[in-house]
Amino acid sequence: MRARIDEIVFDCHDPARLVRFWAALLGGDPVDREDDWSYVDPPECMRVAFQRVPEGKAAKNRLHLDLDAGDVVAAAAGAVRLGATRVGGVVTDEHGRFQVLQDPEGNEFCFVAALDG
Repeated sequence: MRARIDEIVFDCHDPARLVRFWAALLGGDPVDREDDWSYVDPPECMRVAFQRVPEGKAAKNRLHLDLDAGDVVAAAAGAVRLGATRVGGVVTDEHGRFQVLQDPEGNEFCFVAALDG
């Protein structure tokens, strides 16, 4: 059997708030299906959904999204205006640049950009 990823689901406290953050970041219209479930279908991306859970985030994510941003600094500044928090500074290595951030509920994600050859 071979499976395919249908959607990415974030456990969270406030699905309606978080879907609006991610919809502003990725594009698409936020949808509140129920009080406990919201989602967005960003252009050229799989569905990103948000499911209410009773427990809070307790540790570092075991999975995070890398978002191709082109201009990592400008993308991070835009995300901060939407409610994200930077984690450290921009990192540059032989492969490119990235900036770690957290969404309004503390879920980590990165803006990434490859170095021009």
